[in-house]
Amino acid sequence: MSADLLLPVYLLTGTDRPKVGRALARLRARVGDDAIDALDAADTSGTDAVAACNAPGLFGSEEGRLVLVRGIERWKDADAAAIVEYLASPAPGSVLALVADEPLKTKTLAEACAKEGAVLRFNAPRPRDLGTWVREGFARHETPVDADAARALVEICGDDVTALEAEVDKLAAWAGGETVTRADVERLAVAPNEGRGWVLTDAWGARSVESLLAVCEAEFERGTDPFIVATRLAAQVALVRNVRRLADEGLGTKEISKRLRKHEFRVRKALATADAYSAQELDAATVKLAALDAALKGSSRLSGELELSRVCIDITSDRAA
Repeated sequence: MSADLLLPVYLLTGTDRPKVGRALARLRARVGDDAIDALDAADTSGTDAVAACNAPGLFGSEEGRLVLVRGIERWKDADAAAIVEYLASPAPGSVLALVADEPLKTKTLAEACAKEGAVLRFNAPRPRDLGTWVREGFARHETPVDADAARALVEICGDDVTALEAEVDKLAAWAGGETVTRADVERLAVAPNEGRGWVLTDAWGARSVESLLAVCEAEFERGTDPFIVATRLAAQVALVRNVRRLADEGLGTKEISKRLRKHEFRVRKALATADAYSAQELDAATVKLAALDAALKGSSRLSGELELSRVCIDITSDRAA
């Protein structure tokens, strides 16, 4: 173990769980699986973690070890104080890795870790930056991907970076070094909460302003960024427009499905929605959603929730009613 090249303590925190996981994997690789004590703060106190750091190396060696403690946001002040005291004179060769899944209650522990080691913060990207995050994921696999494919994956998975990471890994393995396209993503990617996506688009398709606003409010309460909700809605409006155009050209469901490379079930649902909106309404909705995209990216001083709600009302209300 090359613990002499590592710092005594690392605090890993942030909402980008895949990046936290990769950082931990790098630490584990440098130490070796035989010299790791993996603990959980739910049943491990700060004193217990210190004892593990001070214990002799495995098999009586003096090489030291990596003590990994997850979920330290559960710790009380006394637990944090034990770690701070230990860091004043850490055990030679031992590396303490602390993982916080949520923000810590006090700054004391983070400050001590920053002074004696390193604090690694990995925050999930803003919704508008998710496409770049996806392209970087494919780049790690040395797999080319076009920008439209990255956008498509965000449309399907939303802002769930764990789900995005899993889909990037899957698509990269499938592609085998070939370029991943939008068609590939739409054919192979799986939404983590597909049911929630259908509730949103079904409410719009039924021209129910009340239902659509209720769905949006539920998403806001879950912490979903308005940009993600708007992206899902815009993708459905675009699908309905394309399906309507092809149906007007005389194509049937199977032909439309092949042309757009969409599952027939999605095409049938889109056709049903197309019956509820005129071509002019769908064109207008596309323009308004494009303006909403700009507003959510900073062109408006209003809150994202308010901007999205206003557009939802505007594109859903039945003007002929």
